[in-house]
Amino acid sequence: MIETQRLILRGWRERDIAPLHAMGQDPEVMRYLGPPLSIDAAREGHDRMVACQEAHGYCFWAVERRADGAFIGFCGIKPGDSFLEGETEIAWRLARDAWGQGYAREAAEASLVWGWANLAIPRVTAITVPANTRSWGLMERLGMTRVVGGDFDRPDLAVGDPLRRHILYRIDRPTA
Repeated sequence: MIETQRLILRGWRERDIAPLHAMGQDPEVMRYLGPPLSIDAAREGHDRMVACQEAHGYCFWAVERRADGAFIGFCGIKPGDSFLEGETEIAWRLARDAWGQGYAREAAEASLVWGWANLAIPRVTAITVPANTRSWGLMERLGMTRVVGGDFDRPDLAVGDPLRRHILYRIDRPTA
């Protein structure tokens, strides 16, 4: 568990599935991520993160607001998927009512601090679609830089899918 001034990043609980599903039904939350999240997909996402936590000791953790204990999304780091093999990825997704309050940055900064302190990794990567200016803007505020020549098409999305093209950002481990 990671605690910040306003947030708790923690392992997933069964009760997180319903608010994850609700968040995934919001068209604005899913605008750059894909179709609305079914309840089965929310359950599968929950199960993947539980398995990742068990296998590696970290994942995209559930994010809870300390003031009221509400699940507001997820943020964390995990081993990269097949198209980011060998990389450690950071990601975040928050419910729309949690946007614009600095929660994503607070959670992402805490995740990076945890990663540097607990993992022997040379860098952390992040991806998004070029149109998602809020996401890559946060990447830049975190000190990440866009990888020149790093743009790629996600192999799991069909040719012609407007979300297929992704941009790659990285941040190197800080020097002591």
